[in-house]
This record gives sequence, C-alpha cells and structure tokens, in this order.
Amino acid sequence: MAAREEPDRAGSAAARDALREAILAGQYLPGERLVEAQLSDRLAASRFNVRIALQDLAAEGLVEIQRNRGAQVRKVSLEEAIEITEVRMVLEGLVAARAAERVSADQATELDEIGLLMRRAVTAGEYRRYSDLNHRLHALIREIAGHRTADGIIETLRGQLVRHQFMLSLLPGRPQTSLPQHEAVIAAIRDRDPKAAEDAMREHIASVLEALRSIDALSNQDGA
Repeated sequence: MAAREEPDRAGSAAARDALREAILAGQYLPGERLVEAQLSDRLAASRFNVRIALQDLAAEGLVEIQRNRGAQVRKVSLEEAIEITEVRMVLEGLVAARAAERVSADQATELDEIGLLMRRAVTAGEYRRYSDLNHRLHALIREIAGHRTADGIIETLRGQLVRHQFMLSLLPGRPQTSLPQHEAVIAAIRDRDPKAAEDAMREHIASVLEALRSIDALSNQDGA
C-alpha cells in the first residue's frame, strides 16, 4: 500500500497565495479550467498541495470545483456582484468609521499622499495607476482600522469581483466620479470623524452599485 501523502501546510499555503494573486491579477479568466498538473509546474508545488490550494480557494469563492470536471475560476454574475457590493458597503463603512477613530498622524499623512497621487493619475489619464492606488487606499484604511474579521471578509468579497471591477474601470468618467468620493473619505478619516467617514465610504460604494446597475441595464438592452 502506498504511503499517504502528509499535508504540507506551508507548501499548500504558498500555492494558494500564488494562485489567488494570479486570479486577482486576471491571469486566469472566469470559467477558465485550472488543471492540477499545469498548476503544479507553474507554482513549483506538488499536485497534493495544488489540490489543497484549490479547495481553499473554492471556500473563498474564487474557484469552483465540479465533480468529474475539475476546477475552474468561478464566474460571478452581475446580479451576484451587486449583492456582494451591497454587503461591502456596510462592511467598508464600518471599517472607515473605525479607521477615523484609530488613525495616527503618520497614517493621515500617508492617506493624503495617496489622495494626491490619485488626483495626479486622473489628471494624467493614467487609469491603471489610479486603479492600483484605489486598491492601495482601501487596503490602508483597513490596516488603520485593524478590524481583522471585516478585513478578511472584504478581501474575500473583493476577490470575487475582479472581472466586474475591470468592467467598471472601463466606464467613461468613472475615475473622475470616484476621485472626489475617495478624497471625502480621506478627509473624514484625517478629521477623526467616524460618522462622516462611514457616510463618505457608504456614498462611494453606493456609486459603485449604481455603476454596476448601469452595466446591467446596458447588458439587457444589448440582449433585447
């Protein structure tokens, strides 16, 4: 009888993190098959660790595993994306309020610097850079808040919205709309005003919802 392979937590965690990063970066598209043998070569990981990594990412909602068909990047419908964003609105509002209570002077300065870089990116039409700064800003706010439970949930939800976030970034005028919203969030956190920070963040995420619904409406028109 062949010896049963023992779990390698470090190896499977490394494979999981690398694969998650690749999916979030768009290197694997929704619906694309994730073949264990190919992933094993790409990630320099054993098939066993790749299998565990896929199971972990399935639990996060990034991967779907179907019996007799293997794993694939999970497709998230626009309707589900809207529901996920509704949950994000509540959680990110909570996190922004907590960040306003806990922000240090150095962290406030870092928020200001990101806000300035975001404005420069929009002025220069560097929308990919703006998108990267957007992610950096939200990550910093979560770091300041230090709410581990909310942080983990938000990161998992964000991962499921990668394709829809890309679609949003292509909407004409979207960066110009979201920039002042981000600046309002930054200002409220710097002023240590939890209510204003929560309101500003919820207003920002509400505009994301509105944009997603506009995409949904356009899709329905195209299919009519």
